[in-house]
Amino acid sequence: MNTMLATARPATSSPAALRQALLANRAQTLTQLYRRAFPAVQRLVRRQGGSAEDAQDVFQDALVVLYEQAVAGTLVLTASASTYLVGVSRHLWQHELRRRARLPHEPLPDDPGPLLADAPAAEEPASFAVLDYVQQLGDKCRAVLLAFYYFQQPLTQIAAAHGYRSVRSATVQKFKCLERLREKVRAVFTHEFAD
Repeated sequence: MNTMLATARPATSSPAALRQALLANRAQTLTQLYRRAFPAVQRLVRRQGGSAEDAQDVFQDALVVLYEQAVAGTLVLTASASTYLVGVSRHLWQHELRRRARLPHEPLPDDPGPLLADAPAAEEPASFAVLDYVQQLGDKCRAVLLAFYYFQQPLTQIAAAHGYRSVRSATVQKFKCLERLREKVRAVFTHEFAD
């Protein structure tokens, strides 16, 4: 049998085969997945008003999801890996379109002068900033809270990215981290207002 063909195109039809191919030669396997699936993702994103850069960003995120799930052994494929990537990319692009509709993007002007003139003068730094308290949390809590609230990632993606066994585990961890943050903020407020 032709072993060159077998090594040039690893079997990625099953999650176990994909995992082995990624562990054996990650760069080659990801490149092959990119070549097979990216053109379809690019067409999808461009048809829905996105740019080539948008398509690359979405596809890279989809590749990360696939890679992390495959290596963790949590990947379930009901179709080819390429089809899975297109589906994840479609979901991520729809999420991005909803985010853009909520928070419209306005390009910055080439001359920042008018923006600087409109900015209020900084008198005294604010004594309370939630981000300061988020920074005081542990790395894992900070990462989960920022992923969910700031980057608006779905809990399924957070669970996969942070190595939780299930979405429920990620939800519980997010809740615990949020409670820790609330306690820190509450302690400062009760201390400041009690004086």
